[in-house]
Parts: sequence; structure tokens; C-alpha cells
Amino acid sequence: MIYTMQNNKRYPAEFEEQSYIQILFPHKQSDWVAYLEEAEATFVAIIEAIRRFEACVIVCDDILHVKSFFSSYDKLHFIQYQTNDTWARDSSCISVLENGVIKLLDFTFDGWGGKFEATKDNAMNRAICECESVDFVLEGGAIESNGKGILLTTAQCLKNSNRNPHRDIDKILQKYLHVKEIIYLNHGYLAGDDTDSHIDTLARFISTDTIMHLTCKDKEDEHFQALQAMQKELQKTPFKLIALPMTEPIYFEGERLPATYANFLMINKAVLVPIYNDKHDDEAIEIFTKSFPDREIIPIDCSVLIRQHGSLHCITMQFYSAFRNSSISEAGSGRL
Repeated sequence: MIYTMQNNKRYPAEFEEQSYIQILFPHKQSDWVAYLEEAEATFVAIIEAIRRFEACVIVCDDILHVKSFFSSYDKLHFIQYQTNDTWARDSSCISVLENGVIKLLDFTFDGWGGKFEATKDNAMNRAICECESVDFVLEGGAIESNGKGILLTTAQCLKNSNRNPHRDIDKILQKYLHVKEIIYLNHGYLAGDDTDSHIDTLARFISTDTIMHLTCKDKEDEHFQALQAMQKELQKTPFKLIALPMTEPIYFEGERLPATYANFLMINKAVLVPIYNDKHDDEAIEIFTKSFPDREIIPIDCSVLIRQHGSLHCITMQFYSAFRNSSISEAGSGRL
């Protein structure tokens, strides 16, 4: 469906200049408790990589404990708030640009269609920052923007009856995200994914005219047919395509995990790439290096993250440079 984008109003792309990344730090009351130290080490590695290039806002239930992981607090800002979980991509505010100013939108987060308790996560944005609440279930991992009015998503997620039944989804996205075209993919999924096929596990805009997407060449893999069908859908769009490999099947406690190289994070002058101690890691890193010649490629071992069915992009959310740096809270204070 095609719309007319309103002048001076748009949903920025991740590859645009950012002000900071927000992260929700794991804690003892979260599902990470069984391997909390491993999770903490991974989160710290990601935060250290981010702050080389831009600020990082860390939402945590114990500021003193989290501060103990860092030798300095340069470019780090701490907010005390206890979350249910740590998936910042889906519970944090979504930024839109309106007349040169970033507006923060607080969509409803219901634990991916009511699968998990999310009361604290859904209340977080109103507790820590100034934002506009929107009565519509939407997770940041469900949508991809090219910065010029094109939205990429999956029908399995956005049109799922567990999110917004009987709502005019397209008109609501047009109103709040100022999109002119929505591309729904009808194929593609990952085993072990709780999100009903978030787009950020499958296909991502890396520029206004290029999509990087997951592929599967192993005909014996359960994902082969669905990802082949997704690729054919993408080939019908006007965008250039860059294929990423699929990892070998990775299991934890008998369950296949949703390992995907598509869950990368673009930050200022760098790309953080999830790796999984898999034989395809080097191939993926080489593809990113060729695809982002002007950005540093930083591999991050995300083997622990996928135990909770998400990866690197899922635990982060970017906020844009039009949002004033002075609005970030000082270390130790309570609001943005």
C-alpha cells in the first residue's frame, strides 16, 4: 500500500547519525539469572564497543552494581529502573523526526502478543523519559525503515491477531511513523523465535536502496523453503540485495536457537555484528566488511544472547542526533 509522506516528517533509518544507544541491563529477577554472569559479560562487551563511537544509556535495577563493570563512565549514562526483561529494541521508545525535532513514541509492549509478563517493560518509557503514548502494539524489531518513507516488515508479526486485531494497521503506521509505503513479507521465520518473525532477524535496510537479508542454502534445513520464498519476495522489490549466510543449527537444552547474522546493529561509524562460534562467522564478517567500507566492523560473540531467543540488535535501541544530547540523564539520575 502506498501513501504520501508528510513534509518534514519521517521515520529515520538506523544507518543515520545517532545520539546514543539504550540498553536494558540483565539482573537477578530476569530470565538471565541461570547464566547471569555470562550475560553480563556479553552486555558489557557490547556497551564498551558502542561507547567508542557514541553515548550509551544503561537502564538497570542496581546502578552501583552495573557501574562496577566499567573502569570509567565516559559516554555512559545510568538510569535506575527494574525491567521485566532486557529487549530494548521492543520496549523502548521509537524515534520519529518531525520538523527537525525528534519525537519519542511509546507504543504498547505486551510481551510479543501476550506470551510473557511485560508490565514493567511497558511502563518503562513513561517512567524514564518524556514521550507520547500510542495505543497500538508495536515492537521496534518488527519494523525496518530506509529513512525515505519505506517500511519493511512481516505479515506474520504485524498482522498477527495477537497484536492489534480489528485495527487499521496501515493507517496507524502512516499517522505515527509517516511512512508512504509498507512492504509486507509473507515468508521467512527462525526456529526458536518468540516474536512471530521480527523483520530484524531476517532482512535489514543498510542504505536507502539496499537490503541485507538472511539466506539458507542447505535443503535439509527446516528454514530452506521459507527463506527461499522470502528471497523471491525481496527480489520483486526495487532494492539491491545482499545475502547473509545461515549458521549451522545451534541448540541449547535440546532447543534450536534463533541464531542470525541479520541481527546486527549499525552505530556511528561502526557495525556490531553478532557471531556464534559458527563456521559461517568469518564469511558473515567478510560480507559486512565489503558492504560497509566506511564503517568499522566489530564482531560480538552473542552465543549467550540467543539462549533467550534474541541477539545483538534485540537488546539495543538507537536514538537520533536531532534529540538533544543535553536531554540524556547524568550518571546516577533517574530520567532522560
